[in-house]
Amino acid sequence: MRITRVLGAALLALGLAAGPAAADSSPSPSASADGDAPTRAGTSFRTATEIEQGQRATASGSTGDYLYWSFPADTGQRPTVEATVKLPDTHGEQTWQLDVYDGLRRRQACQYGAQTRTVAQGTASVDLACVLRTVRGWSEPWANDPLPGTYYVRLTVVDLAAADLGQPVGAEVRVDSKHIGGAAAVDGSLGKPLVPGIAVTSEEDGDGAKGAVLSSFGRDDGWSSGWWSDRWVWTALGGVLAALAGIGGYALTRGSARPSRVPPGA
Repeated sequence: MRITRVLGAALLALGLAAGPAAADSSPSPSASADGDAPTRAGTSFRTATEIEQGQRATASGSTGDYLYWSFPADTGQRPTVEATVKLPDTHGEQTWQLDVYDGLRRRQACQYGAQTRTVAQGTASVDLACVLRTVRGWSEPWANDPLPGTYYVRLTVVDLAAADLGQPVGAEVRVDSKHIGGAAAVDGSLGKPLVPGIAVTSEEDGDGAKGAVLSSFGRDDGWSSGWWSDRWVWTALGGVLAALAGIGGYALTRGSARPSRVPPGA
């Protein structure tokens, strides 16, 4: 009976601890599109248009242009970048590609998703997607792991007929993230996020003159804003279960403290 009560308490503790941990693995809420969503794209890393996660950005361009956007990603997030290109009514076979770079302009590999697609003649649109690896809090200098900071999205056509160059196209880009939590947590932390200071915007001063200022891109709640991870929950729970298992094993094997055969007259 005592062992049953102990196991029941352990199962109850497991259920209570698994609740918040399961919540960490659910997709993060997405912001709804509003009137502040960007309607243009940059043409280089320096002029990339800043977008927030959950925003749907649109832009108009021409086949052959490079379209750039940038967005923030923090530790524990697994970003998903989706893009749709609306093609002209008449065109030949084309191949479009979606690339994602980190704050050091290192091209990041996609876990899965159609990063490059070839469309047949007359196709109205093409959809591209790239699911990045989980952003880590720390990495070796020689590694290419995704780290917290700014990420760049580049959308362009990589193969088309010369007659299709310069035709008008429309693009839509959206970035969302799923919070992975302690399942992908690593020890250590990055001193500063990879937000390059060379990203500049134009701002008018009181005299009407324009000057270059540092990009205001950032996060209101700070980067990597806490040491807490659901790994602490599972580590503590593992220690409790190990202790209960030891107590239960001892209770089952200790016996009655008397020999099974008592000598006559004892």
